[in-house]
Amino acid sequence: MIIFPAIDIKDGTCVRLYRGEFSTAHKVAEDPLETARRFASDGAEWLHMVDLDGAKDAKPQNAAIFCEIARETSLKVEVGGGIRSLETVEDYLSRGISRVILGSAAVRSPALVRTAVREYGDRIAVGIDAKNGMAAVEGWLDTSEAHYLDLARAMEQAGVSTIIYTDISKDGTLSGPNLAELTAIDRAVSCNIVASGGISSLDDIIALRKLGLYGAICGKSLYQGTLNLKEAIRAAGEVAAC
Repeated sequence: MIIFPAIDIKDGTCVRLYRGEFSTAHKVAEDPLETARRFASDGAEWLHMVDLDGAKDAKPQNAAIFCEIARETSLKVEVGGGIRSLETVEDYLSRGISRVILGSAAVRSPALVRTAVREYGDRIAVGIDAKNGMAAVEGWLDTSEAHYLDLARAMEQAGVSTIIYTDISKDGTLSGPNLAELTAIDRAVSCNIVASGGISSLDDIIALRKLGLYGAICGKSLYQGTLNLKEAIRAAGEVAAC
């Protein structure tokens, strides 16, 4: 299982949110590049990054930061937030980003997902973020009428190979991941499933590995020190990513 340390960017700084509420944003690190370098030195191979401003504004706002990290570190960087067009996908991938995450587009523009997957294959992932089982969109500000399992099946049919699943009620809470919903989505589709939201301890990493998931995103736990990245990577039995 791959451990993805996370850096969320708002107004150019590293922040974390509580349950996706923008009003709860607080700085967790001074410099995104130095934070990424620290994760790399601890053994991470991938980095999960989110453009929070972009998610809210429906267009990239912090692309320069992501591309700098991809250029200046050994990390494979995946980026989500505000990606609503094939042009944006192409721009990120041409500038060193390893994987682009489509979130709201999966609900609003499934044709974009199909086109992006046809063009770029497994360099496209879909983020499914749910409130009470229903997919949220537009930076989690709105809830759609799409159930997360139905959306996952539709994305599988579109050719998506990797799905990042977040239970928004768990995000930033350090209360443990939603193992029941993660089990359900992993059984519903053949896609690689990445767990996100609530991960707080080594026990959580071990529980997720036992589910046979592809990966786990760790954010607040790393910044608050409830989880050690080196230990998490070791416990996950991380191998080189495809």
